[in-house]
Amino acid sequence: MVIQDSYITIAWLVLLILLLIIEIITVGLTSIWAAGGALVALILNILGIPLAGQVAAFLIVTFVLLIFTRPFAVKFINTDRVKTNYEGIIGKTIRIAERVDNIRQTGMAVVSGQEWTVRAESDDEILEPDMLAKVVNISGVKLIVRKYEEE
Repeated sequence: MVIQDSYITIAWLVLLILLLIIEIITVGLTSIWAAGGALVALILNILGIPLAGQVAAFLIVTFVLLIFTRPFAVKFINTDRVKTNYEGIIGKTIRIAERVDNIRQTGMAVVSGQEWTVRAESDDEILEPDMLAKVVNISGVKLIVRKYEEE
């Protein structure tokens, strides 16, 4: 029985180390929650709690950490992430370069040095060249815009 317990202790320790290595390699908060569960299970094993209790504690602690701490961690860790072109354009005010007419499927604008196909948010809206528009969405490779109005 003591030999079996030592194998379980080693298994929890190996799992804990493996999960920590995965976390270090990925740097994306992927396995730290399960590492916390493995640590609690390892401590319970050392205290002599039966295997069923260890497994239950591992699962409970992992899910509790995931549910309650992940939103906080995601909000405050890696906050200096640079937006991609896609994310950075939404909400931006742009100048129309070619008449935007959804019915005739025309419209173009240059944003940050790149040409984009532009479509109006509603089909009955027509935007003339040099008008300002606000990007409200991106659909595939097309900017979806509405006429700019000062707020």
